[in-house]
Amino acid sequence: MSKTVLEFEKPIHDLEQKIIEMEIMSGDSDVDMKKEIKKLRKKLVEQSIKITKNLSRWQRVELARHADRPHALDLIDLMCDSWVELHGDRLFGDDKAIVSGIARIGEQRMVIIGQQKGRSTKDNLYRNFGMPYPEGYRKALRHMKLAEKYRIPVVTLVDTIGAYPGLEAEERGQAEAIARNLFEMSHLSVPIIVIVIGEGASGGALGIGVGDRLIMLENTWYSVISPEGCASILYRDATQKKKAAEAMRVTAKDLLEMGIADRIIDEPLGGAHRDYKGTAKILKEVILEELDAISGTSVEEMIEKRIHKIENMGAWEGE
Repeated sequence: MSKTVLEFEKPIHDLEQKIIEMEIMSGDSDVDMKKEIKKLRKKLVEQSIKITKNLSRWQRVELARHADRPHALDLIDLMCDSWVELHGDRLFGDDKAIVSGIARIGEQRMVIIGQQKGRSTKDNLYRNFGMPYPEGYRKALRHMKLAEKYRIPVVTLVDTIGAYPGLEAEERGQAEAIARNLFEMSHLSVPIIVIVIGEGASGGALGIGVGDRLIMLENTWYSVISPEGCASILYRDATQKKKAAEAMRVTAKDLLEMGIADRIIDEPLGGAHRDYKGTAKILKEVILEELDAISGTSVEEMIEKRIHKIENMGAWEGE
């Protein structure tokens, strides 16, 4: 059961609490409450389906930011049969907001690169709240080139509120580092699967977001700016974030309809934050399935399709 409860999750939380209380009462007394508990469990499933299927865009943004949502390392640890993390960009330092390494799922080897947030205040400071510096993007690129050298695919896990906007990041070439990744990823000669596991904001997400397939977990969002940022600019009022989220169409379903996302991964009932193992199991199966689908494509055809996909984003044809 999740530790943090959002406003719209309260009916689910209340039912869970009732079930726990009845199970304790049943265990401490001779009263058989199995039928009542079974009814409550059925009601819990129905309530969860009803709530999660009718969420607004802003509520899905809230779920993407949920304090208990699994982060990149949580999913990597549960998905992979082996994982060796690699460090540093060999130019400046090792950015803790990006984790990267060589992994194995079954017989399939790959390089996995993920944006990593923290949970506690101390951990968030260590991970810079999941906002990468230029050295993070350069570390990611170094490991993509390593994947290319050894002919193994790349999987990226996107989850950031944006690249770090501080002076030191700009001094070290933040814009150049992201632009370089966009260019290099568009021509990388191995398959790239991009998966949005939480938030996908601005160029910070794009820095590891170019690939053959863009896949999104059900309760995630991906956009050029956050709803709050958009509301501040368009409405001069950050509190209009719900209105901005609706106007921007930031959810996985929206991006699939617009042809930007290629696939949506259904999350366990109630959201990924309620079942880490279930989420990782689904993700693992999807990664292997997607890589298998690309494996028969020649390098030339793969790169051509990748570039064509990027070129078509935002394209408009007049009558």
